[in-house]
Amino acid sequence: MMTTDALHPGRVAFQRRAWADAYAELSGAARGTTLALDDLERLAIAAYLVGKDAESNDLWARTHQDALAAGDLARAARCAFWLGFGLLMSGEKARGGAWVARAGRLIDEEGLDCVEGGYVRIPAALGSLGAGDHVGAHALFRQAGELGRRFGDPNLVAMSCLGQGQALIGSGKIQAGATLLDEAMVAMDAGELSPLVAGIVYCGVIETCQQIFDLRRAQEWTAALTRWCESQPELVPYRGRCLVHRAELMLLHGSWPDAQQEAEKACHRLCNRPGEAATGYAFYLCGELHRLRGEWREAERAYAQASRWGHAQQPGLALLRLAQGKVDAAEAAIRRILGEASGESSRAAILPAYIEIMLAVEDMSAAQAGADELAEMAERLNAPFLRALAAGARGAIRLAEGDPRAALGSLRQACRLWEDLEVPYELARIRGLIGRACERLGDADSARMEFDTARWYLRELGASPELSRLPAHACGGTAPHRHGLTPRELQVLRLIASGKTNKAIARELGVSERTIDRHVGNILAKLNVPSRTAATAYACQHQLI
Repeated sequence: MMTTDALHPGRVAFQRRAWADAYAELSGAARGTTLALDDLERLAIAAYLVGKDAESNDLWARTHQDALAAGDLARAARCAFWLGFGLLMSGEKARGGAWVARAGRLIDEEGLDCVEGGYVRIPAALGSLGAGDHVGAHALFRQAGELGRRFGDPNLVAMSCLGQGQALIGSGKIQAGATLLDEAMVAMDAGELSPLVAGIVYCGVIETCQQIFDLRRAQEWTAALTRWCESQPELVPYRGRCLVHRAELMLLHGSWPDAQQEAEKACHRLCNRPGEAATGYAFYLCGELHRLRGEWREAERAYAQASRWGHAQQPGLALLRLAQGKVDAAEAAIRRILGEASGESSRAAILPAYIEIMLAVEDMSAAQAGADELAEMAERLNAPFLRALAAGARGAIRLAEGDPRAALGSLRQACRLWEDLEVPYELARIRGLIGRACERLGDADSARMEFDTARWYLRELGASPELSRLPAHACGGTAPHRHGLTPRELQVLRLIASGKTNKAIARELGVSERTIDRHVGNILAKLNVPSRTAATAYACQHQLI
């Protein structure tokens, strides 16, 4: 065995959470000798936290065997659990499940009354949660928490609170669930949790807040996770996820260059950790940022990478097709993915894009059904973010139906909500719609003010596609390519340029000839040209076709 003096630097480094130093000192001390069980556990944890997953797994297995040989059966079960749980988190289901099962079997066969009996319930509870058995999951998490309290283990109690909160939220008890999420974070703030559990709790709470569109909590705990990661510069496992959470919030709050930088850093870090579920989402966020800025090729590549890493390309890809004027492709994709979506959070993430595309193809009944579903979710979840989306959707539908006065009430409600939430891109889009409503009501001064405000936000963001849709007259000297055409009008313009008559266009798009007549009139007015031929020339000159 090593002397205490030789092990002291590694133990001190571990205590102050200098993980690279702890790993170097303890692994150096372990060469050619045998570490005590406590020090082997420290080395296994340090190896994991500096990103040496395979070595950490070997150390947990070794400590498990040494604990068995020493007759320390509770420790042996604990090491088997952490080895199995880590493997499960990295996607190795069979191997991870086998080690967790070994831990449970050891506890049962030896009749051990120990806190590890609570830990082995966690994977089963997570399985029930994933299968939609919220009642069963809640019971298992609660049993784990009771053992954690009885044995004075704050780590297990925090994991129990997180799981119970997720189960309650899944069963529709949003406020009670959110309260338990906050309770899990209290132990984190108090510095009571081990780094193995702290990262799990942070990421679990933030992801759950995002699922229920609780922007305030997600932002608050993401800031706390950032501080926690920054206090441990050598930490590897959770830093990539932290960057993803930060990038998502930066995107919402309009810091797009910073969001791009964080998302790209997350892609780089997470690509080096096989099985990390956040990798695909990091690439998807890159795709969203490129799409919003009109960088079509870069967006295509990022969405493709997201798909390779197991994250869906939608609804971002459908919105990209819409922005490119490929309305039929956008419609087919969005109808399919909404039809396949079953969970509330997944449908809520798709519905805004669905409504936008249904408006573009003039399927008002489908757009209205989507807006109604979104509004119901907003009330059920008490989520201001969803309320803002639903109000904006109602206003856009009323405007498309030719009732600008009715549209204004919903649009102004959405405007107030987006201002409170500090989401400038959505705010700019709503201000643009308010401008159109005012314009149709003959209030030119108010329309100009709204358009100018929307334009300012969009220029600051670099949102060139949305900027190009604003009416040209509102900006005094706007570049000619800012045409203001909707995606459907762009599609009609391309068909005009191909030589098709209004009747042929109506037949191809499955709408009435009168609808196409209206689109053609809007196109000529927006482009300020006298004829279809002139519109075609304009489209060619400005690369709209």
